Parts: sequence; structure tokens; C-alpha cells
Amino acid sequence: MQSVCVYCGSHSGSRPVYAEHARDLGQRLAENGLGVIYGGGNVGLMGIMADAALAAGGEVIGVIPEQLVDWEVAHPRLSRLEVVPSMHARKARMFELSDGFIALPGGFGTLDEMFEMLTWRQLGIGDKPCAFLDVDGFYEPLIGMMDRMVAEHFVNAEQRRDLWHGEEIDTMLEWMHSYRPANADKWLEEKRRSVPR
Repeated sequence: MQSVCVYCGSHSGSRPVYAEHARDLGQRLAENGLGVIYGGGNVGLMGIMADAALAAGGEVIGVIPEQLVDWEVAHPRLSRLEVVPSMHARKARMFELSDGFIALPGGFGTLDEMFEMLTWRQLGIGDKPCAFLDVDGFYEPLIGMMDRMVAEHFVNAEQRRDLWHGEEIDTMLEWMHSYRPANADKWLEEKRRSVPR
């Protein structure tokens, strides 16, 4: 694993603890020699995380759609900023550049990006680790919803287990380094057999 994509809010949230975790993550990724791929903004948790990684000597690459260059205030001091034509192009480019994905707290955009990566992995399009780095229980309701999806037979239990959720950065990075993906082909074959004909 050489680079990690971080999805997070373009706002800093209502409590200082969100910014603290974003800063800690950026610094820790740089100290571990991991390049950071993110949305390219200079605001909110995005900017805080990127600044911390840069300050620790890390490589930080931003990928931002043309429409959001002004909205998210493109970061002027990154190792590299790539401006792409659309959100679809952004997600595809981040996927190409990254060996894994981490979600810090954020809003609709953060969840959209992370769940697309989870869906791609579920369909066998990708096989890269996905982790929800929690802050003070922020993601607990979402994880509970995933467990409900399993209980109601909308998500395969093996696919649900094929992601990480927790608060410890070192534990998360250790999991990501040793990650072995669930067998998507096996899961898809089971799904095909269960479809009424």
C-alpha cells in the first residue's frame, strides 16, 4: 500500500474533535510514508487533513471537479492538484490513484464516495480496503444500518465484514496493510442462484 484516499467533510463539523482526528490522520499517513489522495479542497476537514499531511512531509494529491474549484476552494499548496470534468471522473481518478479508502466524518458527498467504492468492491470491480475512521461514535448509526441490511438479507454478511470501523488510526492502518478481500465472485454466484427464475 503506497497511497490512501481520504473522504471527509468540506465543513469542519460542530465540535473540535472532528478537526483533531482529521489532523491526526493526515500526520499519521505522512509519517507512515503513505501518499494522500483527497478531494482537493482547502476548507473544512479536507483542508485540515491535507495541511497536516503536508506539514509532516507527505505527498498530497487533490482531485477536484471543475465545478467545485471555487466552491470547495481548491488547495493552492498541494503536491499536485488534478482538475477533472465531473464528479464521476473524480471518483474514477481517485480509485486509480489509491490503494485503499478511509472515511472521516462528513456529509452526503463523503458517504456517496465511500459507498460507491464499497459497491464496486462488492461487484468485483475493485478489491481495495475500505475503512470508516470513527470519531466519538459518529458512524455508529450507519454501521447499525449496515447490520440491519444484513439481517434483512439485502447485504451479504461476508461483504459486510469486509470493511473496517473503529477509532484507532494505527489499528486501521495495520488492517489495511494486511487486507485480503472477500471473494466477490463467490458472493455474486450465490446471489445469481438466489434470484427467482
